[in-house]
Amino acid sequence: MTSVREFQVTFDCAEPERVARFWCDVLGYVVPPVPEGFASWEEYDAALPADQQGAAFAVLDPTGVGPRLYFQRVPEGKVAKNRVHLDVRVGTGLVGAERLAVLEAECTRLVALGGVRVRLLEADDENESCLVMQDVEGNEFCLD
Repeated sequence: MTSVREFQVTFDCAEPERVARFWCDVLGYVVPPVPEGFASWEEYDAALPADQQGAAFAVLDPTGVGPRLYFQRVPEGKVAKNRVHLDVRVGTGLVGAERLAVLEAECTRLVALGGVRVRLLEADDENESCLVMQDVEGNEFCLD
């Protein structure tokens, strides 16, 4: 039997630190400690070769439960819908108007951080409502 493996979720983006800090606010994640010998991440970044400065950033779940999120700069822009996306579980166990109110409140908070509301997928016979959004660089995610 295969054991469960540790994994990280990697985002391709234009501005790794900007996108990483958005996701910190969404998920309650934190920036990891600065590498030994450096006073700040800015100092660490400045010590890298010029072509690697600002090229990557990572954030962590402070509880250690969720995966590490890694953000890497890529030259090309986003041109199509993501094949994989995050579902941010804010309405778990809620139904109907109560669920919609929680989804809408979280959407309002995330729009203030730079997220974009795309559309509400209303409940049907099989699924509860969810809200499709985009992060600060247009990566889709759902409030579920």
